[in-house]
Amino acid sequence: VMKLPIEDETWHRVIRSDKLKLGKKKMKNIGLKSVMLYRDDSKIHVTDALCRHMAWPLAYGGKISDDCITCPLHQTRYSLEKGEVKEWSPFPLFPLYGRIVGSLRRPSPLAVHEARELDGWVEVRLSTA
Repeated sequence: VMKLPIEDETWHRVIRSDKLKLGKKKMKNIGLKSVMLYRDDSKIHVTDALCRHMAWPLAYGGKISDDCITCPLHQTRYSLEKGEVKEWSPFPLFPLYGRIVGSLRRPSPLAVHEARELDGWVEVRLSTA
């Protein structure tokens, strides 16, 4: 009997709601998976915590603007909503070195996860993508 992969329906309690302030980012672990949580005035965004370029933790120094997060290391930008790459490693600006650094990894999207608030907690359901 072949078993089909099923979506992970598990919601994980990650952080107390009052510990995730408006406009702030937090990095948390769910088992071995690290996620970044960010609260804006409309919702809580949850993505994988590490930049897909060189695995820098986005919560530490990542800048958020225009619904995107920019990695502080090489300025790779991702959409918070869908995780797609908006800009891949445009830094450093020295053309040859920048191309080398940018080519160390293929551009790949940031995984985005579901979040909800329940009983004073932020809960996360991991996507399987």
